[in-house]
Amino acid sequence: MQDTRTDLKLLEGGVLKEAEETIKADHVGNNPETDSDSATALQLFLDRIPINNSIPGIKNSPVVELKAGDTVKDAIEFLYTKNAFGAPIVDVLDPEIPLTRFPDRYIGFLDFATLVLWSLQNASKETGKGNFMSLLEKNPEIGNTKVGELAKSFLWNPFFPVRLEDTLFHVLLLISKHRIQVVPVVEQSNLKVTGFVTQNAVIQLLLQSDGLTWFDSIAEKPLSEFRFENESVSFVYGDESIADALHVLFKSQTGAVAVINRQTRMLICSVRNGDVYLLMENDKIFRDRKVVTVEEFIRIETSDRDPDPTIERDMGALLSAGVLQLRNKYRPRMDSPVTNKKTDTLKEAMKNVARTKSDFCFQVDDSQHLLGILTPQEESPFGLSECRFWFQFWHCFYLLECAQLEMF
Repeated sequence: MQDTRTDLKLLEGGVLKEAEETIKADHVGNNPETDSDSATALQLFLDRIPINNSIPGIKNSPVVELKAGDTVKDAIEFLYTKNAFGAPIVDVLDPEIPLTRFPDRYIGFLDFATLVLWSLQNASKETGKGNFMSLLEKNPEIGNTKVGELAKSFLWNPFFPVRLEDTLFHVLLLISKHRIQVVPVVEQSNLKVTGFVTQNAVIQLLLQSDGLTWFDSIAEKPLSEFRFENESVSFVYGDESIADALHVLFKSQTGAVAVINRQTRMLICSVRNGDVYLLMENDKIFRDRKVVTVEEFIRIETSDRDPDPTIERDMGALLSAGVLQLRNKYRPRMDSPVTNKKTDTLKEAMKNVARTKSDFCFQVDDSQHLLGILTPQEESPFGLSECRFWFQFWHCFYLLECAQLEMF
């Protein structure tokens, strides 16, 4: 732990400071228009920060892999046993054909929650007194489906890896353009995934830029000044069943479903992809998912949890770069949804998300009525001084001139 604290201090006075000083030097003597162009400055800043020097913890835990020939049942059981949020999918290759490019070994990324939700959505036979795994056995057309066959159902996340020498700007563009949850890091020597860059690790790093002009000029704007492509949010009422919430969760593909009180219309809790594993932890909840309400489910699952689990927040964000755990005790409780108001600044929202280790944030009004959801995949054009603002809520806060924006 001490090493991680030291790494963080090095970031504050090391690679970030060096990038800042270099950019200042580059801008000395330039014309006022260039000096005032925080968009270009921020792009330069992020493009001078290699991830291997800026994000500790990328290799904190072993990386597990799924094979394209694995069955859905085996894949779910494997990820659950390994306590893994997800895994890259290894293609079945001819061993006689050498790999020439690092993407060749992998064909996608698949997470545990997607596998479980897809299985529940498509299973036609119930188990009676069984558990989730017995549901897959009773529905062999689901359980025996090969992981590789799920590509046609668009269940995979695309596989866009980076090398350790790639920059933070490169990572941000990948997440923003391709809407991926994590960025795999590939070792150049053996072309294998050795770790991941997560959204929370990146936002923690970007918050070290607090105080820099080109960061603050964007991050200190209120959320109300940004236009979102889609502020609609999927929700269920608290008196609806767990099965209803899981169905909406699968259909929405936002990673979270808001739960609101039917009488007051207030946001009371949420059900997230990260909570799906609980169906395998509690067989009774799984069997009764069509009759147990969401509110009852959340009371059961949060009754023995610390209302505000804390760790050293800086260190936790850094550790998250290498550890993608299925059972994450630092995830916010279901009955404590992360919220922001439109009057909050972008920086305040970033800090809120980083502090709570959340993957999304609900927008609410002063009466806690639901207005929308902001996810890491939200992006929208925003015109400002002939620039285009691609808004990647948590961490891709940068302005780029349209002519300079290089799409992947």
